[in-house]
Amino acid sequence: MVATPVKTEKRLTIQTTAIASDSTTIRSLDWDRDRFDIEFGLRNGTTYNSYLIQGDKTALIDTSHAKFRQLYLDTLTGLVDPKTIDYIIISHTEPDHSGLVEDVLALAPQAIVVGAKTAIKFLEDLVHQPFESQTVKSGQSIDLGKGHVIDFINAPNLHWPDTIFSYDRGTNILYTCDAFGMHYCSDAFFDEDLSVIEGDYRFYYDCLMAPNARSVLSAMKRMAKLGEITTVANGHGPILRHNLQELLDRYEKWSKAQTKAEKNVAVFYVSDYGHSDRLSQAIARGITKTGVAVEMLDLRSAENTEVHEIVSRASGIVLGMPPLSGHNHQDIVANVGTILAAAKEKQVIGMFESYGDNDEPIDPLLTKFRDVGLKKAFPSIRVKDTPNEAIYQLCEESGTDLGQLLTRDKLVKQMKALDHDLDRAMGRISGGLYIITATKGDIKSAMLASWVSQASFQPPGLTIAVAKDRAIESLMQVGDRFVLNVLEEGKYQSLMKHFLKRFKPGADRFAGVDTQTATNGSPILTDALAYLECEVMTRMECSDHWVVYSKVTSGRVSNLDAVTAVHHRKVGNHY
Repeated sequence: MVATPVKTEKRLTIQTTAIASDSTTIRSLDWDRDRFDIEFGLRNGTTYNSYLIQGDKTALIDTSHAKFRQLYLDTLTGLVDPKTIDYIIISHTEPDHSGLVEDVLALAPQAIVVGAKTAIKFLEDLVHQPFESQTVKSGQSIDLGKGHVIDFINAPNLHWPDTIFSYDRGTNILYTCDAFGMHYCSDAFFDEDLSVIEGDYRFYYDCLMAPNARSVLSAMKRMAKLGEITTVANGHGPILRHNLQELLDRYEKWSKAQTKAEKNVAVFYVSDYGHSDRLSQAIARGITKTGVAVEMLDLRSAENTEVHEIVSRASGIVLGMPPLSGHNHQDIVANVGTILAAAKEKQVIGMFESYGDNDEPIDPLLTKFRDVGLKKAFPSIRVKDTPNEAIYQLCEESGTDLGQLLTRDKLVKQMKALDHDLDRAMGRISGGLYIITATKGDIKSAMLASWVSQASFQPPGLTIAVAKDRAIESLMQVGDRFVLNVLEEGKYQSLMKHFLKRFKPGADRFAGVDTQTATNGSPILTDALAYLECEVMTRMECSDHWVVYSKVTSGRVSNLDAVTAVHHRKVGNHY
């Protein structure tokens, strides 16, 4: 049965359908949400997926975001009498999935809350009423009757420290919450059209899962032991069924590439304190853009031995400042002490505040790491207000600086190792001189470019090769808009000099430069010969670059007699 979507003023709708025998999805469609979690924007909204399994016993897997409270509860009670719900399975405690647990328990006080040990502890503090609970881990199961035996596997850090997957033997459906999801809102329940969703699927992976690639592979090894999986019922976006193996294979391929990195960084945060998790994800995203692997760990729930092992093999450390007191404070203090004890000379360190109620001060602890011999990778990030887009961009750029610091020697070696004849021949490929400018929300960025080429007539389109570790790459996702500024021969030197310099994380790249605002909101450089307003249509991955194809929506030339500046290189192994 498919329920008719219920529309509200904010375009929040509910959608239900049977996905297998005795199994129903309740999808909360958030059509207009344009930002989620960390710094990345959404072009297609998102969904929050909840599931109901009705055997002899009934289990509800996850709930929804609090903004859907009445819509969700009305839909749930229309499908089942809450008094008959035996289990509420919590895949993880992030608010967009567990935000209505307290409300559901008020309707179903008899239900047993099932989750990982850390999830149950967190919910005990969150839900202001007693409830019966059952902790589960890999290898344990619950029999709902009618063949619906639910097997559990631990999947920590995907992307929450208390994540579990639930596998229904009766339907061969694996419930994975954030893993294998995407921020994509449409009426389609399933992944029928791969071409429509694959860009969002990859972007979601890069932002949320790439920093936890080792955890992804560990979870997939456990998944392989479950038996046949015909459907992945995720927490965001369309449910995976039609292109399931292809999409699972991509996760494995991307994660293996991440874990093969020669260097890695340990990123520590506190999952339920301030904005620590979001800020750490943004920093991790910046690090992985440079080809450096990341291992993320929650200071509140991590085992002491695990902390020591990760720090010992890391080339760098990023530490989110914990609270001075509170829940599990002694465990956090012990883990910070372990990080300091395991840290060694030649590692790099980066630190950030999380804008909690009482952050541990940065400077005394940073001094201790400096005394051990660690080098500061980026200026400490001090968050004084609720983080905005600019703060998250600062975090990403700081992570990129850290990654580039760790890979600098490798880059020099690669440049020296290339065949000289090939190197010189590649250098003879000339290009124009352009500056890409982009704006998204509070963020503005720019990049000097020469790898630009017209790619189509109808619609007029062009391609640009953008290095993966460039700050502007985050503003050139499918659906994003930017301006290509064409530099003029004989009049480009000052602009080129300005945009060639290395900017500090969060710095204003347009300070001292005359600009106007394009129709799409991006800066136009007043001294440019011409400009083209562009919209990103597709992206193709090419080892260390993204080739971005964009359609051109408008443009103008300021001097019809002038010509484009041309860039000639002598070598082809670096810019």
